[in-house]
Amino acid sequence: MDVSIIIINYHTTQLILNCLSSIYQHTTGVSFEIIIVDNDPPQGGGTTIRSQFPEVHWVDMSYNAGFGRANNEGMKRAKGRYFLLLNADTLLVDNVIKRCVERMDRQTEVVACSLRQIDAQGNEAPLWGSFNELRQTLFILPPGPAVQKLMDKLYPISDYKRNGNREWLSGAFLLLRREAFERTGGFDEDFFMYGEDVEWSGRLGKLGTLRYFEDLSFIHLENNNPFRRTNISWINRFNTQMQVSNFLWIRKQYGLPAYLGLIFSYIFMIPTIFVWKMLINLKKHGNPLAELRTQVIFTRKTGVILKYFPKMVLDQRYFYKIKPSENIDLLTVQ
Repeated sequence: MDVSIIIINYHTTQLILNCLSSIYQHTTGVSFEIIIVDNDPPQGGGTTIRSQFPEVHWVDMSYNAGFGRANNEGMKRAKGRYFLLLNADTLLVDNVIKRCVERMDRQTEVVACSLRQIDAQGNEAPLWGSFNELRQTLFILPPGPAVQKLMDKLYPISDYKRNGNREWLSGAFLLLRREAFERTGGFDEDFFMYGEDVEWSGRLGKLGTLRYFEDLSFIHLENNNPFRRTNISWINRFNTQMQVSNFLWIRKQYGLPAYLGLIFSYIFMIPTIFVWKMLINLKKHGNPLAELRTQVIFTRKTGVILKYFPKMVLDQRYFYKIKPSENIDLLTVQ
């Protein structure tokens, strides 16, 4: 068996049907199996999918295990030389699986690869490939050349694009060698969603090269889900679950001092953004309390992050999935 394709289902029946159709339409010249891990079996999506694709291997989880845990379960059952983690909301447009396998068979130093992401209109989705690129975005600071110069000094971005290499690869399309999973143990199961592919890339990169094939592409539709960003602004550019996962990644990969520094920056920014906005409101409306919704959202998100502070400080094993009441993005903020 050349490739085991692993897809996670969570209320994505039609998306998976479309994804499977694109796989069978475009994939030739390699042997493959498809494993679907269902994070919500009571929804009954498996019946529809299995009736149309009876050859698919189906795994029912007893709870919503998130991205990392569900993929680990699929990889434990996989038989292929390579594992392909593929999002449900993706479509193949070419025989990219065979082409990736052929390249990795030749390039034995490569432990994992990914492709260029495009949307349904063919526009390329911008992706970070450097850890420090992502670290810079986590700090909520006013934009400007002086701040950017400081960030570049503190977190210099390496020349990771040389020879098509990356420091981390997106889990939307991630093809890796079986041995890479066996040697690393897969995703860190403390993560529920977001950040787990970044953290795992850090460990995969210690085994060999992570490569990004810019001449190959796949469509990533990025379907709506209850953890996607809403109420987006400069200071609220990440949703609540993503922020908790980002802080968890920093704690695991860079240690306690880096984590505490990021925490301090958020706490420090709360009074800063309120004073700044109130001065603007006073000048613009004559009422310092006129428009503070964005600042309130940021404060409440920071409050959620701080709820997990004791566990993260102690590096405690824990499933960092936020509660519905903590999903500030979807709550009404007066």
